[in-house]
Amino acid sequence: MDIPRPLVFAVNTTPLPIVQKIVDAVFRRALRQHPNLFDRLGSYAEKRFGFSPTGLDLAFEIHPATPSISVYRKRQAPDTDAAVTGPLVMLLALLEGRIDGDAMFFSRSLSVTGDMEAMLALRNALDDCGFDLPKDLAGLAGPFAVPFQELANRVRSRALEGLA
Repeated sequence: MDIPRPLVFAVNTTPLPIVQKIVDAVFRRALRQHPNLFDRLGSYAEKRFGFSPTGLDLAFEIHPATPSISVYRKRQAPDTDAAVTGPLVMLLALLEGRIDGDAMFFSRSLSVTGDMEAMLALRNALDDCGFDLPKDLAGLAGPFAVPFQELANRVRSRALEGLA
C-alpha cells in the first residue's frame, strides 16, 4: 500500500522542526510504554541506526544510548552505523514484528546497509518489545483515543494486506 499523495505532500512540506516535535512525542511515548526497548542491544546501543522511508523526504536517526531520535531531510541525513530503507508501511510492520524482515531483505523490498550485527541486535530487541502502534499511540489522541485506535487498526490491516 502506497502512502496517499496528499499525505506525502503534507509530510514533505511540513517544516522539519514541527516533524521533529511530533516524532519526539511519539518516541518518548514508545520509550515510556516499552522501557526495556534497548536493553538487549548491549554495546550496539552506542551505534546510530538510520531509517529512510521511500517516498518521503525524511530520514530518521536513532541513537539508543542517549536515547534519542533525530529527523532530517534525506539530503541532509548524516551517515549512520546501520540503516534500513524501504516503504514506510513495511518499516512500521517490521517495527511491530508483523512481517518477516529476512524475507523482505532477500526479496529486495528492503535495503539494509552498514553493521548487520547491530541491525540484527536491534531487530531482536524490537521483536521482544511487542509494539502495537495503534494501541501504543492512541493515548496521544486524548479523548479521541478509542476512535483513533479503531481507525489505526483498520488502516494497519488494510496496509498489511498489500504486503502479503
